[in-house]
Amino acid sequence: MANNQEKLFDMFEPVSTEDWVAKINVDLKGADFNKKLVWRTNEGFNVMPFYRRSDLKELAHMGTVPGQFPYVRGTKDSNNWLIRQQIQGNSPEEVNSEARHAIDRGVDSIGIKLGRDITAEQLALVLQDIDLKKIEVNVSCCMGKAVEIARMLVAYLKEKGLENDFHGSIDFNPFKRLLRHGLDFPRDLKEEALAMYEAVKDVPNLKCYAVDSYMLNNAGAYITQELGYALAWGAEWMTLLTEAGLTPCEVAKRIKFNMGISSNYFMELAKFRAARMLWAEIVKAYGAEDECCKMTVHAVTSQFNQTIYDAHVNLLRSMTETMSAALAGVDSIETLPFDLQYKRPDEFSERIARNQQLLLREESHLNKVVDPAGGSYYIENLTASIAKVAWELFNKVEDEGGFLTLLKKGEIQKAVNESGVKRHTDVARRKEILLGTNQYPNFNEKALDKIERDHDGGCGCHPEVEDGAVESLIFDRAASQFEQLRLDTERSGKRPKVFMLTIGNLAMRLARAQFSANFFGCAGYEIIDNIGFDTVKEGVDAAIEKGADVVVLCSSDDEYATYAPEAFKELDGRAMFVVAGAPACMEELKAQGIEEFIHVRVNVLDTLIKFNAKLLN
Repeated sequence: MANNQEKLFDMFEPVSTEDWVAKINVDLKGADFNKKLVWRTNEGFNVMPFYRRSDLKELAHMGTVPGQFPYVRGTKDSNNWLIRQQIQGNSPEEVNSEARHAIDRGVDSIGIKLGRDITAEQLALVLQDIDLKKIEVNVSCCMGKAVEIARMLVAYLKEKGLENDFHGSIDFNPFKRLLRHGLDFPRDLKEEALAMYEAVKDVPNLKCYAVDSYMLNNAGAYITQELGYALAWGAEWMTLLTEAGLTPCEVAKRIKFNMGISSNYFMELAKFRAARMLWAEIVKAYGAEDECCKMTVHAVTSQFNQTIYDAHVNLLRSMTETMSAALAGVDSIETLPFDLQYKRPDEFSERIARNQQLLLREESHLNKVVDPAGGSYYIENLTASIAKVAWELFNKVEDEGGFLTLLKKGEIQKAVNESGVKRHTDVARRKEILLGTNQYPNFNEKALDKIERDHDGGCGCHPEVEDGAVESLIFDRAASQFEQLRLDTERSGKRPKVFMLTIGNLAMRLARAQFSANFFGCAGYEIIDNIGFDTVKEGVDAAIEKGADVVVLCSSDDEYATYAPEAFKELDGRAMFVVAGAPACMEELKAQGIEEFIHVRVNVLDTLIKFNAKLLN
């Protein structure tokens, strides 16, 4: 069979890259190849419309194998990962019950947040009847209690004789205060970090130095930005503790990267591959052995792109995100519940989140093949491109004094916030799509009553600014401004009616009616669509009869010169008048008093805020 295929391929002349480009240029009919087909990413590099085997020749990482330095293809000989769930509960007994419930349903890694006043007895209740030889336990707590809780946990493990069998982490993150509040760690960082090492050193698989770059992801950082800063964060731990007397291996083996996953499917897959490669090179530069250069990565799906409206779309987003991380070979994944942004997740949403990973692992068998993306011309080039840009950012941070120095100046927070602002602008202009929020909304959905008043999903907040603080991260989800707009509509008790006055060219009027319906639906307005009218007067009369607050003229550019003035005059101020499109005669129409035009180049959010101000007051 193989010989027959080879003979078949021999019948065709090889096609060079130049031949492909020449053919594409013919099809482009004079349009610029680079402008039409080359994608300039927000991550800072170009993506070509196609790649070939020859594009792999210059990639330095090609030829490596899974499980070997620099680990671009993975740090282990299988692609299995742990399924993590964050456990909720108001008491140690409740946390324990919820944890065992999740474990019985397929979870093999749990996250537990412990309160400031936790005692050794309460910790024992939390861990009671959990098989710590099989289940990974990851503890987060108030920063001031991290070392004390680490000591409690280690004492418990020694008492049970489990110190060599346990796998897990303590989320010791003294940088969080600077990121969230712009305030420095209140105690001696080196002293506290060394105390943490002393607390955990007898448990070899207990990670304790956190690189929580998911925080950057949730604030809107781009992929290369999250990776570059994550590497600098990890290097800060390496420098701090090796200078304090620990060996490079002692430090590197205690670092855990907790990274976010955005919905950019292939780039996120490539990000984790690039991350392992770059981290291995960094740790090697400190003089560590190859085995110590392995990166431990936990991945968590993004909150930045989660939405309150059409919340079940969050399942689609988190599913592709989970797939990216799984195929990239991370060590564990937490898929966030779809309803996290408006309520405390319940049994249903937690079960669905667990099952998303179980489907990928147990039914789709994504755990059976190590680095399935290896050799893909596209993904290998993405890996190299992401690595290049992230490495440049890492070196820039190092040249300017390192991660902590820039955090104390607020420079990293400022850079990430600027990216967040840019992404919000792209969402407002529909350059970045959030299905169900800024495109194809569910017109009739209401969300006000489902939001739990005392719930904070973890994003969408502006931290309070204290004296002496530098800039802190802003955790505004991409959908937050559109959601505020729509919630304002709900709270007003009014629901403006938007009437589609469709007339003239059939294809254009239908297309523009759909565009306009989606446009105004993003504000929660009532949409009244129509098949078409024979005359402008007939359409205006129908709009007035329906009690329209806004009338949108939907036709072709050529016909607007006639229809728009007639409709504007016939309407005579009884409703707001809008033209769907940007016709060549726009300036002439504006001179006649027609002010509102909606089209693909307008800022959807700003336009709808303006309409809300006029219609809801």
